[in-house]
Amino acid sequence: MSIDLSEDTITKEVQSTFDGCPDQRTRELFVELVRHLHDFARETRLTGDEWFTAMDFLARVGTITTPTRQEFVLLSDILGLSVLVDLINEHHGPHATDSTLLGPFFVEGRPAAANGADISGGVPGTPMFVTGRVVGPGGEPVAGARVDTWHSDGDGHYDVQQQEKLHGRPAMRALLTTGDDGRFWYRSIAPRFYPVPVDGPCGEIMRAADRSPMRPEHLHFRLHADGYQPLITMLFRRDDDHLDHDAVFAVKRSLVADFVRHGPGTAPDGTEVGEPFQTVDWTFTLSRRP
Repeated sequence: MSIDLSEDTITKEVQSTFDGCPDQRTRELFVELVRHLHDFARETRLTGDEWFTAMDFLARVGTITTPTRQEFVLLSDILGLSVLVDLINEHHGPHATDSTLLGPFFVEGRPAAANGADISGGVPGTPMFVTGRVVGPGGEPVAGARVDTWHSDGDGHYDVQQQEKLHGRPAMRALLTTGDDGRFWYRSIAPRFYPVPVDGPCGEIMRAADRSPMRPEHLHFRLHADGYQPLITMLFRRDDDHLDHDAVFAVKRSLVADFVRHGPGTAPDGTEVGEPFQTVDWTFTLSRRP
């Protein structure tokens, strides 16, 4: 290894330390990462104080991250990296439902629920009835598809943000399975637009840039089915005022849906609802695995 490195020679020296990496993709990723990081520092003439601030920022992102709060995912989201990676890797074909980012509030420990179940977890709010259908590229029903769904409450809060209030129990999230006709359905409460968490390091970026932290009202879905490409997507309320400036850049026109408001009456599952309620209906199209 060389000594007395200069601003112009250090990059190649660091890159060369990956020459013996047995996995070529790993080598490629680190060599390019070093190149871009070093070019960034040179082009911006990064100061020592700025470097220290960045290291402290990343340390605090790690400190605030927990199994139910992924600040690193949020950082990727607000910098547009999450959506960029999705766009680079979106090869689902012209007829498949568009994908978008996972977001920081997905958790593996969600309960399984039968179709028609109330997944609100007892959280009060406007009743919402969601009906969906999962089909293949030819419109054929996909039976046995696993459908994860999760969303906020009527105040814009997810269950993982209310651990003490909910005594750690999950709410407004579940894993459902489609029937032979590819359908799934459930009852919950209507979500609401909300700001991304700004009480941590990522909030400092939002305030420094004078950016809106708001996300439009939406529902999350993650779908898996044997023989098909997995799909991570969302549905966004059509009349939400924040559609055009989503803090994490995730809105696609093809995913804008009607969250229909109804007066008291008969819900899609046949139950009588004595208060105003909402309905959402959507068909999700999956691509076959190559």
